[in-house]
Amino acid sequence: MSVDKDTVNKIARLSRIAISDAEADKMVGELNGILAWVEQLGEVDVTGVEPMTAVITNKLRLRDDAVTDGDVRDKVLANAPAKEGSFFGVPKVIE
Repeated sequence: MSVDKDTVNKIARLSRIAISDAEADKMVGELNGILAWVEQLGEVDVTGVEPMTAVITNKLRLRDDAVTDGDVRDKVLANAPAKEGSFFGVPKVIE
């Protein structure tokens, strides 16, 4: 696959990037070089190679997944403008 000057101008227009003719000529060479490198990567035999998410192995430090009520109900209700028992008091919205 190769890129020509018309394709570079079309990409620039779609990206809303203003480039001059000299810049477009320079980009043709650069984009063709990038595409050649990508095609070269496609030639590598990767059969039997497991996909990696990182180069080094990472082990996540996870906390215990324990369910608690937080034991802060009284502190939270102390900030409420109105409370009814151990619940927030709210105005009636449905009649």
